[in-house]
Amino acid sequence: MTQTFSSTGHDSFVGTPRSRVDGPAKVTGLAKYAGEFTAADLAHGYVVSSAIARGRISAIDTAAAEAVPGVIKVLTHENRSRTAWLDYNYQDAVAPPGSPFRALYDDKIAFSGQPVALVVAEDFETARHAATLVIVAYEAEEPKTSADAVRAFAYDPPKKRAGIKPPPKPWGDADAAYDAAPIKLQNEYRLAVEHHNPMEPHASTVVYEGDGKYTVYDKVQGVSNSHNYLAAVFGLKKDDVRVLNPYLGGGFGSGLRPQYQLFLAMLAARDLERSVRVVLTRDQMWSFTYRPDAIQTVSLGSGEDGQLQALRHDAIGVTSHYEDYQEVVVNWSGVLYKCDNVALTYKIAQLDTASPGDMRAPGAVTGVFAIETAMDELAHEAGLDPIALRLRNFSEADATSEDKPFGSKALKACFTQGAERFGWAKRTPAPRSMRKGHELVGWGMATGVWESMMQQSSAHAILSADGKLEVGNSTGDIGTGTYTILTQIAADTLGLPMEDVTTKLGDTRLPEAPVAGGSWTAASSGTAVMKACRNVGEQVFKLARAMEGSPLANVDFDRVAFANGRIAVAGDDSRSVALVDVLKAAGVETVEATESAGPDKDFASQYEAYTHSAVFVEVRVDEELGQIRLTRVVSAVAAGKILNPKTARSQILGGVVMGIGSALHEESMMDHRLGRFMNHNLGEYHVPANADIYDIDVIFVDEEDKANPLGVKGLGEIGIVGTAAAVANAVFHATGKRIRHLPITIDKVLA
Repeated sequence: MTQTFSSTGHDSFVGTPRSRVDGPAKVTGLAKYAGEFTAADLAHGYVVSSAIARGRISAIDTAAAEAVPGVIKVLTHENRSRTAWLDYNYQDAVAPPGSPFRALYDDKIAFSGQPVALVVAEDFETARHAATLVIVAYEAEEPKTSADAVRAFAYDPPKKRAGIKPPPKPWGDADAAYDAAPIKLQNEYRLAVEHHNPMEPHASTVVYEGDGKYTVYDKVQGVSNSHNYLAAVFGLKKDDVRVLNPYLGGGFGSGLRPQYQLFLAMLAARDLERSVRVVLTRDQMWSFTYRPDAIQTVSLGSGEDGQLQALRHDAIGVTSHYEDYQEVVVNWSGVLYKCDNVALTYKIAQLDTASPGDMRAPGAVTGVFAIETAMDELAHEAGLDPIALRLRNFSEADATSEDKPFGSKALKACFTQGAERFGWAKRTPAPRSMRKGHELVGWGMATGVWESMMQQSSAHAILSADGKLEVGNSTGDIGTGTYTILTQIAADTLGLPMEDVTTKLGDTRLPEAPVAGGSWTAASSGTAVMKACRNVGEQVFKLARAMEGSPLANVDFDRVAFANGRIAVAGDDSRSVALVDVLKAAGVETVEATESAGPDKDFASQYEAYTHSAVFVEVRVDEELGQIRLTRVVSAVAAGKILNPKTARSQILGGVVMGIGSALHEESMMDHRLGRFMNHNLGEYHVPANADIYDIDVIFVDEEDKANPLGVKGLGEIGIVGTAAAVANAVFHATGKRIRHLPITIDKVLA
């Protein structure tokens, strides 16, 4: 069993609200992003995108583009240099099974917007202009881009994606129990395709250092992933490539995998032996990775008392023709609710699109919307309060994982505290029973759930003779506050002021860490940093004991505390010594350590770990116009120890806003005749704006967890999970109209 530990004897920073240590760099413009680094010989690449979604290139004419002054080269499938042959070399750390996309590989077109050429010029404007002069002729085929058109061809993927739990085997007899149940509900639920759309577009700057060596700045959520990809694809020694991403302007999962601009930038840099930058346009951001459509059917059977007797959750997701993208969609139903007869199925069907990709809480946003809307429908049919129904079917163990108990589950407290803060007791249950002026008022709620995960991670800590500490590893801060929480952990472990600690991230020359995703970074990298600092502390303690006349002589390490830049006997500050004095006396310039941390196998063998939440929403709907205003949200979250309430609250706020986007705004609209997303800009792809967001109240429920030494659970995903269902349930309560296909737009309200 993992035990928590702290060598400080206090939590002066961890657990307290702290402003982001990287905040000043970001607000003053000192923070540089992947597309902002430069080099003396920098050239610029501009991608020419396919105009069709399926078919082949019959001819490509680059002569006019190459004749433009300032154009250096136009790369196509006809003249590109060789790269690795095997699919294995192109499979990055989070790739699904299949054959990863290879830009400019051959004449085949697999999706609309696929790169068909790269124009490289001395400046960006010239490259962009010349790209319009590249003439491409196609032999087009009719694309299939609708999930409805291919649902009959759905299949169980033969090879499962690593890290993605397939649905468990059924238990009981869900069909027979459903047929016999007094109350039956069976409905289809859909969530529109969504695109990530981070503020920073995808970009890669490859700086050629000479002698076959490169420094690469990539917009990615894990530089190690890009590093390994480049080495494998281009046959480079890892020591000859350094990948950095000190700052990320949003990713939401779109930066988990190396995207095609990285391949193209490196291809051009290698061919030309000079530095090359490739930045994708906002339009081109629609040509890859998106939250996929899924056709979901939820069947619930219960007694008159609302006790579940049967639960079926069937989903058909979509993928590309070249990879079997998979995510956990249906399992959440079996995790959340106790039922003796359950069947959960998940299949995928191929479309003529790019592979979908993980988008904030992948699978959970989709699947939890369906089950939590269905549970609200069951509460209405059974005449029960939605919270009462959930408590009646509350799960104390994870039925999808051999009924292992949860290491911690403070969901009941989330219901209680969230309901009290929201004023849920004042809700009248009948739809259309609450109003204010000309607006119908609706109150809805839903449960959120996300896996609490930890990955293998390393980190270093270096204490200098001046008392300054550096910690870090290769993980990225994707906007979640990782720089800050790692600084807090390090400062507490060695008893230093936060301003004396520097955290470095996003560099492959630092100890390796996993990609920043899955809400595992705090547990993974945080634990590694703590262990590295503890190692440094042990080394300094040994040096302190060896000092002449040491106040720590004959004292064991577990009896000392680190605080205020000193090592002291716990409870006796008179017996202490400053860290700088220890290093000075020993004649040591630095004390350093690198440590690794990974999941606790003993814990995992006995328990399952999840983060939970209860989301409460108020909407007001104009009775005549059908316009929806979302006026209040309360999100009560149980996520173990909260390292920094300020940055943690920010994560929940951002997740809730994205959940509101799923419910009311976001929809990538496909013209199925062309196989192309048509609203490929931020003017027509709607996301919540300031005027759409009112009061969001965040509650962190006390919860102790021992899945990792820090006792933390991830926060990046849980804020979005369940939010869309709570909104949909509130709209039903306000209007009496059940809308099961998101987003909820005016036409659906008025239909």
